[in-house]
Amino acid sequence: MTAELSSRVSGPSAGEEVLLRAEQISKSFPGTLALDKVDYQVRRAAVNVLVGENGAGKSTLMKILAGVEQPTAGRLLMEGHPVSFRTVHDAAVHGIGIVFQEMNLCPNLSIADNIFLTHPFTRAGVHLDRKRQHAGASELMRRLEHNLDPETPVGALRIGEQQVVEIAKALSRDVRVLIMDEPTSALSAAEVEVLFRVIGELKRHGVAIIYISHRLEEVVRIGDHIAVLRDGCMQAQAPMSQVDVSWIIERMVGRRPLAERRPAPVEGREDVLRVEGATLVGEGGKRLVDGVDLRIAAGEVVALYGLMGAGRSELFEFIFGLRPEGRGRVWVGGREITRLSLADRIRAGVSLVPEDRQRDGLIQNLSVARNLSIASLYQLRRWLRVDREREAAMVGGMIEKLRIKVASPDASITSLSGGNQQKVVIGKNLLTAPKLLLLDDPTRGIDIGAKAEVFKTMRQLADGGLAVLFASSDLKEVLTAADRIVVLSQGKVAGDLMRDDASEEQLVSASTRFIATSPAAARHAPEL
Repeated sequence: MTAELSSRVSGPSAGEEVLLRAEQISKSFPGTLALDKVDYQVRRAAVNVLVGENGAGKSTLMKILAGVEQPTAGRLLMEGHPVSFRTVHDAAVHGIGIVFQEMNLCPNLSIADNIFLTHPFTRAGVHLDRKRQHAGASELMRRLEHNLDPETPVGALRIGEQQVVEIAKALSRDVRVLIMDEPTSALSAAEVEVLFRVIGELKRHGVAIIYISHRLEEVVRIGDHIAVLRDGCMQAQAPMSQVDVSWIIERMVGRRPLAERRPAPVEGREDVLRVEGATLVGEGGKRLVDGVDLRIAAGEVVALYGLMGAGRSELFEFIFGLRPEGRGRVWVGGREITRLSLADRIRAGVSLVPEDRQRDGLIQNLSVARNLSIASLYQLRRWLRVDREREAAMVGGMIEKLRIKVASPDASITSLSGGNQQKVVIGKNLLTAPKLLLLDDPTRGIDIGAKAEVFKTMRQLADGGLAVLFASSDLKEVLTAADRIVVLSQGKVAGDLMRDDASEEQLVSASTRFIATSPAAARHAPEL
């Protein structure tokens, strides 16, 4: 985001009428007190921002408001009247909708079917009215400024496009309270602007927005009121006009974290990764990755910056071996791995933290410990069995190293917050002892404290000789954490800058270098 962040979304000033109120809400899980006597107010026609570190209780509180979970103690009031939501349907009847952080879509169904899955259009109450559903989905896509065919299977969409469908699902209902849990985590800068315009429109119609995000500049821009949770307790509530980013950080983490800019690595180190002529062709002959050459030395942290659709994820998939149809050559540690299988590339020292942790990074029915160790079982073999004592020690060490908040390593992975699940995915990859670590948007959905821990871990690994390549569309992240920044635009390398020589303006300019090459492309280029 640019200097535009200092502006505010237009709409009515925050009304003082409290539409929804949580009083003394507590929620206990086995071994964990997620919420402890929380009071929370949601104001009509306003953006009610809720922030906190991962594991602070934000998602648990939102699930209670949306009927997904029931409180252990406390009560909810709607316009002053006590209400009880036993299911999501109960909350929806009262006009409460939610956009979940972890997308809740059916990949085998179309965009239209996903949007209207719980409230389909029918003829005579029996037959699906697909024509009306198609038209309704088309209108929602136009409202969100996306030219997506409503009959496209959701599984064929990129994660950012799936996020747009999730938002459209919520907008398809006549909501009075709309909960948005990290709605911009997978969106490009241009898509964020569209979402903010939609939020402004909803405010003008009296809708109360509950907005959760770890992008603090974003919440300062869009919010009317802010509440801060820490360790399951309500830390502070205030009008947004009276606070700034430093105030928010202090109440979130109890300190003013400093972004440590690391010294440049020693020059002359050998290349760990070398890529020549990486090319991937998609449907219709479009080049997703277009002749990319790349080198990363031992001890170097390189950021891959670009807008959505720039080819970052596709390049990672090519290097990792998920795109065997691609052309080009790859070397790791001086050994060519171009023709190696995925398993052999992992053994050669390549590891990938995927963009979509739920779909590609975790096994939902396994414990935290099993998710951490599953990619490293070949290292734990003892004759024909897994050495469970060694596994437990390895898992425990990684939980401590990444500060994963979990009651027990044997707890279900689904019991963790989104940010702690992301740490598990990172830890799983670190346990394979890689030479090259690829991280595709590793801080998506992670709070500011957890981001610092991830970047600190990256630094420690690089200091130990690892080569690190991470993708991000967050300018401040790449300018703080990277030694060097490679910019992609439309699948091509549009810039390769040392951190100290780079500025936000240079990176944004380079990221759009190859976009407006035709009148059609120019119409879709992001405004800067």
